Amino acid sequence: MSETITSPELEERKTGKDLYSYQKGAINKIFKRFEEAPDDYHLLYQLPTGGGKTVIFSEIVRQYLKHHQKKVLVMTHRIELCKQTSTMLSEFGVTNKVVDSTANLDDQSEYSCFVAMVETLNNRLNDNKLDISDIGLVIIDEAHYNSFTKLFKFFEQSFILGVTATPLSSNVKLPMKDNYNELIVGETIESLINHNFLAKPKTYYYNVGLTSLVVGSNGDYTVKSSEDLYTNTQMLGKLLQAYEERSKGKKTLIFNNGINTSIYVYETFRAAGYPIAHLDNTATKKERQRILEWFKNTPDAILTSVSILTTGFDEPTVDTIILNRATKSLTLYYQMIGRGSRILNDKTTFNIVDLGNNFHRFGPWGADLDWQQIFRAPNFYLEKLMSDEDIEDNFMYEMPEALRKEFANSEDISFDIKKVYLDAIKNRESTKVVLEKSIEHHAKMCIENSEDVYDALDLAKKLGDDIDFRLHRYSKCISKSTNNFMDWLKNDYRTKLRLFLRANFDELFEKIHGRPAE
Repeated sequence: MSETITSPELEERKTGKDLYSYQKGAINKIFKRFEEAPDDYHLLYQLPTGGGKTVIFSEIVRQYLKHHQKKVLVMTHRIELCKQTSTMLSEFGVTNKVVDSTANLDDQSEYSCFVAMVETLNNRLNDNKLDISDIGLVIIDEAHYNSFTKLFKFFEQSFILGVTATPLSSNVKLPMKDNYNELIVGETIESLINHNFLAKPKTYYYNVGLTSLVVGSNGDYTVKSSEDLYTNTQMLGKLLQAYEERSKGKKTLIFNNGINTSIYVYETFRAAGYPIAHLDNTATKKERQRILEWFKNTPDAILTSVSILTTGFDEPTVDTIILNRATKSLTLYYQMIGRGSRILNDKTTFNIVDLGNNFHRFGPWGADLDWQQIFRAPNFYLEKLMSDEDIEDNFMYEMPEALRKEFANSEDISFDIKKVYLDAIKNRESTKVVLEKSIEHHAKMCIENSEDVYDALDLAKKLGDDIDFRLHRYSKCISKSTNNFMDWLKNDYRTKLRLFLRANFDELFEKIHGRPAE
């Protein structure tokens, strides 16, 4: 590919959008590889969500068509991306034809640029309906999806440029290094934040027990096991609590793993009086447009969805992203959070609320990841990720701020179940002593902050999350965690705590406060 495309030439363009310096730099790097590499070279370019990948490859298409006598094909995996890409190319002065299921290809010879969905393109190529003999450049958006690789055989003499925010394959058995010769790493999230191209995240996470989740054949948690966990009353309550603590009154996007979960979320928030809508892939085009328009124009709107908005959705007014799900996919983690990172005139930060231990699994969004190493040795990266068991072993219960105020007289609200268990084993005591000491500690907390036994009993009811956390730690220590056993253990603990308070309140109150109870 013969001609060098320099920065001055990039400035010649009068159509489209102005390019930032890092975007111009990326374009120059990519064209340099065009010149140096063979015609059938496969190049991968990484840039974070919000960095302007579509802008970059649209300018590449414009420059390529200007300097070469071959055609360009852009592939996407969703219809929304297909339309957005076509619109962006048009803004850059590139006349293009969308190859969808209804497209009439009789006039294809009149176009030098095509935009196509992967499945539609596959059908058209297998039916010999699209002439690709003169395609010199193939651009693949969201290249980490493996659905594209089956089409590579049609373009053995074309330069392939894949673009993605996360150069980690959606299928661990099909690493991207097997399909691409080289990776060019673009600007980091940290740099884009520092230069005011992306909003800065504030992350809040809530400890969630995930050991009931099952990993499916695709390497991520199954929808069924996720729905079993995230539709239970406790998890829905934790979600509502997290929203009220971190995002009440702010525009909020909630991601779930399963339609039923999203519907449960919708019903829970609606019952609490909050403005919320539910969206999944069964919605009609008209319903989707109506819901997204409502979401855009309602300042405190909440939208609960199922993966459908992870790509091809751009709404800068989003203030908070809630991950009401766990994922083992780094790509999905970055995609979901990226929906809140768009800057706006008065928006420089956004909130992330994590209810899936994703922060502990992958680290903070925008961490300094070695994308070259992930590209070359994905298994090495994946094997280093902490297991759910290891993550949960490092948890300590964090009492919500509002509840902590009700226990303001208690200096120490923490109780290390594992340490007390190991001490009991060392002293050859029954493991039941662990729960007895925990109940005594909870009772002390309640009495320290009460004037009478009724106050104490009322406070004990508010310790549900702390009780459940301690009991899950206890069940791990004794290696017994069936659902029936846990249900019994939780009920038994609460009953014994109430009985202990009733039986010992007066004595402990005088000991703690130095005066008799009123």
